[in-house]
Amino acid sequence: MGAAPLAAVALLAVVVGAGRPAAAHDGPIETTPAEERDLWVSLGARVHGGFGSLIAVGIRIGDDARRRLGAAPRELDVTYRSSLAAPCPCIVDGVMIATRASPGQGTLRVADAPAGPGLFGHVVIRHRPSGRAVAYAVPEAIWPRLRDINKEPTGVGRWDAVMAIPTAELMTVQDIPAADASGPATEAKP
Repeated sequence: MGAAPLAAVALLAVVVGAGRPAAAHDGPIETTPAEERDLWVSLGARVHGGFGSLIAVGIRIGDDARRRLGAAPRELDVTYRSSLAAPCPCIVDGVMIATRASPGQGTLRVADAPAGPGLFGHVVIRHRPSGRAVAYAVPEAIWPRLRDINKEPTGVGRWDAVMAIPTAELMTVQDIPAADASGPATEAKP
């Protein structure tokens, strides 16, 4: 991941400093206004080198966790696991943008352990102050659809297509109480 995560953190700082929105509006990310959507797409393209469907999935996951956990910037810890079926852990770049967790802060990691049977990706996002966490499992079955979305010629088209996927088709979500999430996020199992 190297310099890209650091560039994302720096870019987010510039965006916040400029008075533009750096976090989603109060509603679900799927209902983001066009101007804010364009900012997310731009950040994703800058961090990842292009804006594909997996970046949008990661942003959707990270924003959902941020809202569910009531987290302020720098309060989240992220562990991502990929599967052998995943071409790369691209989802985690979107999660990083939405949560503001980063390898440089020691709050984001891509684990060596696989995501689990039938999963394309698995992410556990823990709210450090409360210890509560949310686990997201992205099924392997969604990959052909996400791959086809990448045929859309624009980042905005890819964003719109991912945001239109019903949550139940895109991922499963599991709340983890503080007592179950008290250790490092890497201990949560898919």
